[in-house]
Amino acid sequence: MRVIPVIDLKRGVAVHAVRGERERYRPLRSRIAAGSDPVDVARAVRDRFRLDELYVADLDAIAGDGGSPAVVAALAREARVMVDAGATDPDAVAALLGLGAAGVVIGTESLPGAGAFARLRAELSDAPLVLSLDLRGGRVLSPDPALADAAPATALARLADAGAREAIVLDLARVGSGEGPDVALVEALRAAVPGVDLLAGGGVRDAADLRALAGAGAVGALVATALHGGAIAPDELAGLG
Repeated sequence: MRVIPVIDLKRGVAVHAVRGERERYRPLRSRIAAGSDPVDVARAVRDRFRLDELYVADLDAIAGDGGSPAVVAALAREARVMVDAGATDPDAVAALLGLGAAGVVIGTESLPGAGAFARLRAELSDAPLVLSLDLRGGRVLSPDPALADAAPATALARLADAGAREAIVLDLARVGSGEGPDVALVEALRAAVPGVDLLAGGGVRDAADLRALAGAGAVGALVATALHGGAIAPDELAGLG
């Protein structure tokens, strides 16, 4: 079970994400880091939990407002970073890889459609692309009506046919909510689209949630609040593999 810490960036600062309401995000307050400087936060998480992966969401870039490439590059020097910066075309993917990203997240929130993912995969056959099936309350987020109107399993199957082999299942309504992850959805997606490795995002409260997600077939989980709030201790991760 891969446990992947999350850093959400806004104006170059690490922020606390709650329910995807990005206009309300405020600088991160953490029990394990002194402030909200992203590099300091990344080092604190790495040193305390001995985790070498990091998921970074550049919220300004996702919103089409420039982003923080220098911060992304700095974080890529601290960990193996997968970055969601709203990339949907080859040039944007190449730019993120040029910053040192180990993976580029292609979110359905930004993706024009399954065909766009297929074209990316065809043009960048060796690129480390990670799909993010972005949801809100179980509904797919996408500017493409064909994806937005589809059930999550149907949307994931279409994107698997387009070349997705690893996907984050990210329900923004659960992020930072304390409600727990949607274990049943992960299990259903795993059964419906077994060829895609699933990473669960949104709502992880404690190590029991991580074990439940592993039992549902997730190969990993994105975690933020539970790490920074102290709900998960380092020794609890040791048995997760």
